[in-house]
Amino acid sequence: MSNATTPRLNRRRLLGFSAASISTVALAACGGRPEGSRPSTAATSAPAEPQVVEKVVTVEKIKEVPVEKVVTVDKIKEIPVEVEKRVEVVKTPQTLTLYSGRSEKLVSPILKAFEKSTGIDIRVKYAKSAALAATLMEEGDRSPADVFYAQDPGALGSVESLLDKLPEGLTSRVPAWAQNPNGLWVGITGRARTVVYNTEKHKEADLPDDMWGFTEPSWKGRIGWAPTNSSFQTMVTAMRVLWGEAKAEEWLRGIQANEPIVYPKNTPQVAAAGAGEIDVGFVNHYYLHRALAEKGDSFPARNYHVRSGGAGALIMVSGAGILKTARNPETSAKLLTYLLSDSTQKNFASTTYEYPLVPGVAEHKGVTPLAAIKHPSVSLADLADIKGSQDLLRKVGALA
Repeated sequence: MSNATTPRLNRRRLLGFSAASISTVALAACGGRPEGSRPSTAATSAPAEPQVVEKVVTVEKIKEVPVEKVVTVDKIKEIPVEVEKRVEVVKTPQTLTLYSGRSEKLVSPILKAFEKSTGIDIRVKYAKSAALAATLMEEGDRSPADVFYAQDPGALGSVESLLDKLPEGLTSRVPAWAQNPNGLWVGITGRARTVVYNTEKHKEADLPDDMWGFTEPSWKGRIGWAPTNSSFQTMVTAMRVLWGEAKAEEWLRGIQANEPIVYPKNTPQVAAAGAGEIDVGFVNHYYLHRALAEKGDSFPARNYHVRSGGAGALIMVSGAGILKTARNPETSAKLLTYLLSDSTQKNFASTTYEYPLVPGVAEHKGVTPLAAIKHPSVSLADLADIKGSQDLLRKVGALA
């Protein structure tokens, strides 16, 4: 063999070796030698090359590699990739501040139920309605309060300038007489002024037809009252509206002349009437029903709704309004909506014995039906001048 031929042969061998290397990689990727391959004749004549040539894979054999094992770039794009989607939810705690003239014992269970069902946190400041109204006036636009929930319309009326107009959907839940005519507050429950009396000493038929009868000297030392109570002061305000200032003063002086026993609030009056310490007391209707629930029907006291009507048969409301400066007006509206829901109204009726104001919700079976009480047609909006009544009570010596 000439020298010229040798380099050419070497180049072929090198090319053969390179092809064999590539084929080895291909065979490794495909799992081994292609089925049915045979050593070539050239391979048997050259003892140094059989092992290399044996692993050569032709283009035709490569084409026989199963297609499913070949993954192209396009196929990679088509492979579904599951990506876990995580949405970070940042919970901003909702809170509102409530000034409550209703007692904690009375409304706390209802407020806790609201918190549980909505996740809204209520911060409550409890005090007498008149005191809270005075605080709101003093605080003005610096007040932290979102909602004022008052025991009576007088306290609400005294802070009307601080209240924002309520959504119509709220006020339309109750009758027109039980809300502010300008939509500034809405009644939550109805509360009747009444006379509680001892049934062992009196029959209802023997009691005076109207409040004036209790100024008779025969009642001296037998009457109980609570001049500091805001509901009592609202009744005095109704007397001033219905009778005029002079006649309201005359009534107060007549009761003062009969030396009434002074109590701090309604509950002890009812207890005193049952115990015979007083014959009658001027209270709200539901305090008797609480005593009956605790002591039973044998408790010797009952309510008398004055036959002739007038201020002694006044139907008041507890009510609520949202402050103009409320930081959470929408959350505040949710609270009022909850208080006026059918379920909460039923709760009020069954646990506090107050009158539900939402039509269709039944009154507690033990209370005198609202329709049976001859209550005066006085606008609750006219009962705002609590301060004037307090001044009159001081004038006659009933308040310090």
